[in-house]
Amino acid sequence: MDWFPLLNSLRIAGISTAFIFFAGLFAAYYIAKTPPVVKGLLDVVLTLPLVLPPTVIGYALLRILGPNRLVGAWVLHVFGVRLTMTWWSAVFATSVVIFPLMYRTARGAFESFDETLAYSGQSIGLSNTYIFWRIRMPYCRQGILAGTVLAFARALGEYGATSMVAGYIPGVTATVSTTVYQLWRTNDDALAFRWVTVNLAISFVVLLAVNLIEKSNEKSKPDRYRM
Repeated sequence: MDWFPLLNSLRIAGISTAFIFFAGLFAAYYIAKTPPVVKGLLDVVLTLPLVLPPTVIGYALLRILGPNRLVGAWVLHVFGVRLTMTWWSAVFATSVVIFPLMYRTARGAFESFDETLAYSGQSIGLSNTYIFWRIRMPYCRQGILAGTVLAFARALGEYGATSMVAGYIPGVTATVSTTVYQLWRTNDDALAFRWVTVNLAISFVVLLAVNLIEKSNEKSKPDRYRM
């Protein structure tokens, strides 16, 4: 059994999750402070990939990153690098798909933050950077961590956008999801079932981790209130 699809899925999911972790935090933190009208508009735009079919996202990315399109053609001409049908092109597609999960979760966590803690820190001369990483982030850590885990799980199982932008090339772009589909197409049910079992096991572990995080969050609430 070739384990490349699993390793490639973990690589793509890990890189895309790391990217949207910081991008989602940045967007959620600053958008939460914008006026309601601006917040509502930006929220719709940034959350749109959550409700769009992944194939639509994949098509839109192909229109941008394809070798005959504006961005893709420029990168290919200047750097000699294709932005489609490579394993890293799957990172682009996956990042777009999972970004709303991280953004919405982080925004909800930031909006629940008690701003008096930040004001108290500012009153004693603490910088905004210190307050963000040492006060705000620890306070919101459970929600942000849950969003990160869910985003990683979604990235690990992404198929629609990934298959359109990266395709299925064994040993190059193959992921667990695309491998299962290709095995089904070739009537290799035994191997397809093995990969389905692997995916189920990983999903079970991820959901278990989310539940443990939520329970930890509930237990820590009384301690926060006592503060």
